[in-house]
Amino acid sequence: MRRARLALACAASLLAGVAHAQAVNAQGEVSWLGKTASMSSEAHGSFVLHAPAGDRSIAAQKLSVHTASPLFDGLFAMAQDDLSHDAVAAIKDGAYDHGKEIPCHCYATGEKWPYVWTRDLSYSIDLALWRLDADRARESLRFKLSDVREPSATPGLYVMQDTGSGGSWPISTDRVVWFLGAKHLLGDKAFADDTWHALKDTLAQDRLYVFDSTLGLYRGETSFLDWREQTYPAWTEKDVRYIGESFALSTNVLHYQALQLAAQLADQQRDASAKDYRAQAAALKQAINAHFWRADRGMYMSYLGPEAMPVDSYDLLGIALAVTSGVADTTKAKQSLANYPTWQAGSPVIWPERKDQPIYHNRAIWPFVSAYALRAARTVNDAPRIAHEMDSILRGAALASSNMENYELVSQAVHVDEGKLSGPVVNSPRQLWSVAGYLDMVVSGVFGLGDDGRIEPKLPASWVAPLFGDKQKITLDLAGQRITLVRPAKLDGDLLVAQSQHRDGDETTVQLKAIHSDAKPLRTDAPLFAADMPDAPAVTENGNRWQVGFQGKGMLYLDGHRVGPIDGSLTLPKGDTRQCFQVTRVGDGGLESLPSMATCKGEESRLAGPGPWQWKAPKDGSYSVSFDYANDHGPINTGITAAVKLLDVSCDGAAPQRVPVVMPHSVGTQRSSTATFTARAGALCRYRLDQGFNMSDLRHNAHYTGEQGGATGPVNDTKVEAMLVSPSPVIAKP
Repeated sequence: MRRARLALACAASLLAGVAHAQAVNAQGEVSWLGKTASMSSEAHGSFVLHAPAGDRSIAAQKLSVHTASPLFDGLFAMAQDDLSHDAVAAIKDGAYDHGKEIPCHCYATGEKWPYVWTRDLSYSIDLALWRLDADRARESLRFKLSDVREPSATPGLYVMQDTGSGGSWPISTDRVVWFLGAKHLLGDKAFADDTWHALKDTLAQDRLYVFDSTLGLYRGETSFLDWREQTYPAWTEKDVRYIGESFALSTNVLHYQALQLAAQLADQQRDASAKDYRAQAAALKQAINAHFWRADRGMYMSYLGPEAMPVDSYDLLGIALAVTSGVADTTKAKQSLANYPTWQAGSPVIWPERKDQPIYHNRAIWPFVSAYALRAARTVNDAPRIAHEMDSILRGAALASSNMENYELVSQAVHVDEGKLSGPVVNSPRQLWSVAGYLDMVVSGVFGLGDDGRIEPKLPASWVAPLFGDKQKITLDLAGQRITLVRPAKLDGDLLVAQSQHRDGDETTVQLKAIHSDAKPLRTDAPLFAADMPDAPAVTENGNRWQVGFQGKGMLYLDGHRVGPIDGSLTLPKGDTRQCFQVTRVGDGGLESLPSMATCKGEESRLAGPGPWQWKAPKDGSYSVSFDYANDHGPINTGITAAVKLLDVSCDGAAPQRVPVVMPHSVGTQRSSTATFTARAGALCRYRLDQGFNMSDLRHNAHYTGEQGGATGPVNDTKVEAMLVSPSPVIAKP
């Protein structure tokens, strides 16, 4: 095992220093680490792929490309063939209707995932599928909408958060990605009406339950990176409260895009809420840039811990979405892409990697993320990154004979045997968003067809030889539309863009010219792994100070605020609040590990029992309240029964305050999320937990048979053992 890990690190180091290599060689084939794939053109537009696993016959497809490369032309046909197998009349999953088929004219997620999942579907539609079969795309999206079945629940039409961490929403909160796909399909009035209804209701619900008004950010897990211990501290495997109180870049950018869409649709409806949505979007954009941007790295962080604690961790999808959405200005967009490291096989979905985790999100390339990175690179004319992502997408599909879910980072293999670290742990052929990513790479990446119909090719010069060969033109044939690209007279530059365009009927001919992008070269010098995560620090009382002990060199954090370096021990003055200490270990290049568990010290008031409770405020100020509870209605990694409550706080002489509290699935007794309220000195405060909302309240989840809260009825329950109150820590300004 140790030898395998050392070999990987050595291989990564060697490959990182190798210059970018073109995916398709002079013979029109992909050759990579001793494996080769090529394509034969057959009669009537069909192909045969010759790959390491054997030959694959590919029938002629509705859409076609005509270039000098049979491999490129055939892989475009293969993506459509993969998609045809994902276009189904029924779906199924073991956790729904006891695994029986559910009729649905839908897109299934992949060979190993024959169901419709909100994020997979929505990203896939946004990438390409809205162009190919709008009716199927709409029906698939409608499958993920639901009204409520619980009479006491707030009525509305909501996007479903799929089963997930701690019992799903509001630990996972990226369901708003649904609107990323839906925005392309609003030409159908009935669907547009459903979208507007769901948008208003879903945004209002998220504003109530997951928006932090102090930071101006939405809480919840990173989008798509939902295997907790792969990307979050390993201790979240058994306690996801940290994730529910954290803030993810990708999920906040998705909320920003949903708010923008809401403003647009409200304008069309002549609804006065347009102004509010526009203001919320602008404020969110400002908050994202204020809190997630890390100047010393020149990148946006993947997520922030509770109290906005900075975490030295990055993910490519979050950065790409920040760029393509316009959250990142041009300077930050260019810096983020230039500073995000890559390896010769492609770009990792997270960085740095984790030494103790198997290959899945960790140490992996995901083609759909590469497709979004390609979009981001096109946004800022980053020619090296454009070429790199295109090469990686094409190489992976060719060698695997399908558009796979993911690949190991260094080898781009579909599986690497490393004992308990082997992986990718799951890897499905014809994964829907990988298929969509490939189609988008061709339609938008090579031929430049934008969502608005404009044609803006940005083709890296390194792709001219394999695509054009001795030809002067290459073409893309879509339904009722042809795009022809004409090669430039000379290649003086690294990026080909449009010099002129001419339209004749259904054909648009684009004369290309070469320009110098002046983009920075790919970053290939980054360490592969982060330092090992340390144990929680030892904190002892020393008079009116705390002495914090730590073995090694690291960084100390107090209540989410960076205190500074720690080497052995550090003393800090006691505060008048409950104080929580965490440490990170500092590794290569000053890169910090993921944070340790917290060691918390200081007094807090404990009011035993399930409530209601009474408590007198000792002074004016803001107070934090949380609960000791147990929620055994489902396992940590899945389900729909995270307990969501509204804490009613009534203090003498003040208006009632209502704040959400989340009690996700737990392993025994744990702490809930923290709520904040204000009180005047001497005021007697009365507390009551009222029922909130969770995913089991949705009518659609009557089909859920995997755990509690489904077919037998909604479950939003937990055993509360005590309420705990202490003065709130002060959140530092960014």
